[in-house]
Amino acid sequence: MNTRHSCLAEAKQSPHGKASAVVAAVLSLALAACGGSGGGSGSGSSAPVPIDNGGNPSANALGRYDLFNQCWVMRANGAYVRRDGADFVADADATADTAERFYMRAANLARYLFYTQDERLMTASGPGVSTAALSEPEGGSDWTFTEAGNALNAATLDGALAVAGDGSLVLGQTPAALRFEPATGCAEYPEMPLGMIGQSYTGNANEPVLGFAEVHAHMSMGSEMSDGSRNVGPTAGGVQWGHAANRFGVPHALGDCEQFHGPNGTLDPEALILDLTPGTTHDTQGWPTFVDWPANDSQLHQQMYWRWVERAWMSGLRIMTVLGTNIEALCQVAQATGPTRGQNPADLDCVDMSVGMKQVEYLFGIQDYIDAQFGGPGKGFFRIVGSPAEAREVIAEGKLAVIPGLEFTNIWGCNVTFLPDGSEQRACTREDIDAEIDRVWDAGVRQVFPFHDVDSALGGAGLFSNILEIINFVGTGRFFETYACEDGGEGENFLFNAGLTSLAADAPLLGQILGNDNPITSTLLGLTNGAVPTAESGRRCNVRTVTDLGIYAIDKMMKKGFIIDIDHAEIRSKQIMLDYTATTEPDYPMVSGHGGQGGINNEQAKQIIAQGGVIYPGNFNGFGHETFLQQLRPLWDASGTTREFSVGYGADANGLRNLPGPRGMGRIMATGAVNYPFQLFQGPGWGPQFDNIAPVTVEMLSVPGNDGRMWNVNEGGMYHYGMIPDIVEEIRLEGGKDALDSYYNSAETYLQMWEQTLTASQNARSLPVPQEVPR
Repeated sequence: MNTRHSCLAEAKQSPHGKASAVVAAVLSLALAACGGSGGGSGSGSSAPVPIDNGGNPSANALGRYDLFNQCWVMRANGAYVRRDGADFVADADATADTAERFYMRAANLARYLFYTQDERLMTASGPGVSTAALSEPEGGSDWTFTEAGNALNAATLDGALAVAGDGSLVLGQTPAALRFEPATGCAEYPEMPLGMIGQSYTGNANEPVLGFAEVHAHMSMGSEMSDGSRNVGPTAGGVQWGHAANRFGVPHALGDCEQFHGPNGTLDPEALILDLTPGTTHDTQGWPTFVDWPANDSQLHQQMYWRWVERAWMSGLRIMTVLGTNIEALCQVAQATGPTRGQNPADLDCVDMSVGMKQVEYLFGIQDYIDAQFGGPGKGFFRIVGSPAEAREVIAEGKLAVIPGLEFTNIWGCNVTFLPDGSEQRACTREDIDAEIDRVWDAGVRQVFPFHDVDSALGGAGLFSNILEIINFVGTGRFFETYACEDGGEGENFLFNAGLTSLAADAPLLGQILGNDNPITSTLLGLTNGAVPTAESGRRCNVRTVTDLGIYAIDKMMKKGFIIDIDHAEIRSKQIMLDYTATTEPDYPMVSGHGGQGGINNEQAKQIIAQGGVIYPGNFNGFGHETFLQQLRPLWDASGTTREFSVGYGADANGLRNLPGPRGMGRIMATGAVNYPFQLFQGPGWGPQFDNIAPVTVEMLSVPGNDGRMWNVNEGGMYHYGMIPDIVEEIRLEGGKDALDSYYNSAETYLQMWEQTLTASQNARSLPVPQEVPR
């Protein structure tokens, strides 16, 4: 049975209390919050009741989390704070009417920005220096609050917010006692519109989960931690612009990208390295105008700003795997050719394990940031989980269960270098693998890729992208060694095609592709000693498969209980993994979560399903999703599984991959356009399982500050992750009830797979340690 979150109910049940007049005022504020904001768009959350504790020492004190995203006047040591030019003064003669209005924007848990009526920030520039209102935030704009009796203290830059002898607010050693009273008349801090009217739905922990699963996302890609403490070090050497969450909010999370991509985007490695289209430029403007980005084909601009993920959650997203990722060799190329980008060199590196684990750490920072926007620890919709039982509890509360993972080549630090004599030099041992597995598990990681884009000491990469020929050489010292893929590598016997044609077979030499005077060309050719791959005909697969060290690592991952994603493994490596994981009781399930890179033939697909695994495609548009359902359904039925048919997705957002393109006139003529606004959970295609869920209205998102331009899925496809509800409507148009049923079954199927993983893991611990690769 699903029930609806009630904003008013939460307001009435607030733990705070006061005299009836204040309660009446507070309830009016709560009712206003229930009505939504920003042109009628409501969010799935409600604010706790703000309490006036300013002049009544018996009143319940505000906690340090309670000020979030609301309008207040402040008293410092009993006196109201007013403006004095650019400065702030605690004035005994001031009143609530003459006091400065502060919109207290949550910068993180118990951390706030004082946003003034004239849209400036109260900022301290150093110890002993008066605070001043600045138009752009600095480190001294970010204030950390602590509780002191029935008052609050605030601090920044290693100093406390204090009151000088003349009443001026300064940084000092003796913190002022701060008290806050609700107010009106604030300038609201800028934020991305949500464009959803309604509330998210809850569930029942004793019933199957209703919702869909996203099993391959890279939300924690960004250039710094959400609290500003240090750099994350994202893939491609720091050229992915933008943050999922930033302490200074959306203006800085999604600001102008010129610092990273150069004037007019001329240093954007997406054009130079990935698209092989030199001379491509883009307008670098970000918030609020967004001229050229985000866009479905803009791979190196942030696609998963937290507010966009909130929009997806409100449409039924209930499982999301977020993977720390990197490509060491691509990172090295980008660092060698790009600008300084203003990053701290001490924090910036290209090592897979280092970068990936920073992104996992950042993921917990994102959770804290979202909690801060909803009122404190545990209050947000975004909950990191470590087990399927935790996930079910979180989802029953109507929240999103987030699973940390890792996806990169040199997992466990297992790089490989191929020497001129044909031998290989491995960077890890069994003992290293054991230690890293324990460290990563203890950090909260639960899903792992044994293989990725480049060969490693564990085995070979599944081939799927021509540019990886060059990247593999940079990373290992040689190009891929290939063979003609079995059965041609494509056709009716394959769910996902295997292998690829080589770079040299598809394009002129690298210098002709990029231009000999291009800095990327000279860097790449320098790193490869001028070599380019040899042209070979037909689809080619990687000769290198699972090594003895690789099967040891897979065995250890099974015994620890990791969810293992089979994508990116060479197609023969996939078979080795499937057969080895079938030796447990029950079978240890495998995941193919975003398109089967390296290839999956039909027999392997049936084996994945029969062993309790899942196969979810990259995030297609509605037509692509329906087409994939028609391909997978016969294999699902032939596998013998008794599980409900389900298909989620792995959007690979922020993963150097395009998002779904425009709906297109052909599909609009065939099945109709997405007509805004539209409703979820009610109407044609929505089955009886949605009967007790209140509908949510989805509006077309407007581009803030861009004179009426809209993010319309019909015209531009999936501009960013906030378009997931629009893709859901496309799926309904293309596939109706059957498509929606399988989509909203996918979170439950994923949890069943995870539960089987843990059961199989317990039994796998009795298996002997493999000494060689089973053939």
